[in-house]
Amino acid sequence: MRFFIRVVVTILIIIAIIIILGICFMKFWKPFGASPSKEDKKTYKRAANYNFELGSFFNEEEYNLIGNVGENNFISTKNTTSKNMIKAEIPTLKENLMLDDFNVTWFGHSTVLLQMHGMNILIDPIFSDYASPVQFMGPKRFSELPLTISELPEIDIVLISHDHYDHLDYDSVIGLKDKTKQFVVPLGIENHLERWGVESEKITAMAWWEEITINNLLIACTPGRHNSFRLPQNRFDTLWCSFVLRDEYNTVFYTGDSGYGEHFKDIYEKYGDFNLAILECGQYDASWKFSHMVPEESVDVAKILNAKVSLPVHWGTFSISNHGWDDSVIRFVKKAKMENLKYAVPKIGETFELEDEKTEEWWTNLE
Repeated sequence: MRFFIRVVVTILIIIAIIIILGICFMKFWKPFGASPSKEDKKTYKRAANYNFELGSFFNEEEYNLIGNVGENNFISTKNTTSKNMIKAEIPTLKENLMLDDFNVTWFGHSTVLLQMHGMNILIDPIFSDYASPVQFMGPKRFSELPLTISELPEIDIVLISHDHYDHLDYDSVIGLKDKTKQFVVPLGIENHLERWGVESEKITAMAWWEEITINNLLIACTPGRHNSFRLPQNRFDTLWCSFVLRDEYNTVFYTGDSGYGEHFKDIYEKYGDFNLAILECGQYDASWKFSHMVPEESVDVAKILNAKVSLPVHWGTFSISNHGWDDSVIRFVKKAKMENLKYAVPKIGETFELEDEKTEEWWTNLE
């Protein structure tokens, strides 16, 4: 009996140690970010007003994290990641930018570098090998990086749409913080950045429908239909968003991650036609309908926005779903052709202008 008691006590002690270590890890491991304080939440309530209640942000439209809402209609028979590392092109970035220059470079997943309004604007930068709080497990990069952070030009603005690990990456922020003039984020993400050493003066945190101007470039934080978290207990602590950028030459929209919804019509009604729509198009599942669009819905969004050119992103780099790695672009292109929609599908790292014809289906030659 005594032996049995000793065994039980030993097991309980081991479990307690594991729990304590786990709690300490979640508290002190910096990539997990920071939680908002009570004062922060009061600020969010005043700023967000209609989509912040009881200490959490919420979606305007119906929303469930997981729900049985249909069948998957996957087309691709390929694996979720490419058999070999996808080669990246070397970007042809322009120096000495003019106000009317407009160049676009897709770095894979949702990372895009816009050269617009005389500035370098980097969207949802992730330059790590894993979309994860630890760099030895989690979704692993299966396409090359076109450039390292040290090879990037000085960045005027970094836009971050939400705090999931495939959009807000700790190591990338650490590498970018000293070569970036301004970070523009939805409410709550400022806490993560400040914990990671970004100066508060460099951070602008915004509620939905807020607008700012940087060097006469309009940046609007617009709604999405998604969620947020770095840890399970922090879900909905920070806001998620899409972005509008506008100057006298071009208007750009970036969806961030979002389920399909009425908010796209609201955005179009406020900002009108778009020259470029950067559209989430990948890592979807029927059970995630409220959080992610399927490619055909991404095309529908491009039509709603009356986009001159559409760029599908959120594919080709990290696998977070069960569809073939090229399923999203195959379906997007098929629907876009049916709708006579002008689109661009550049190779990873390939710089292009809106007038360029970037329709080569380069993924067909890869396994």
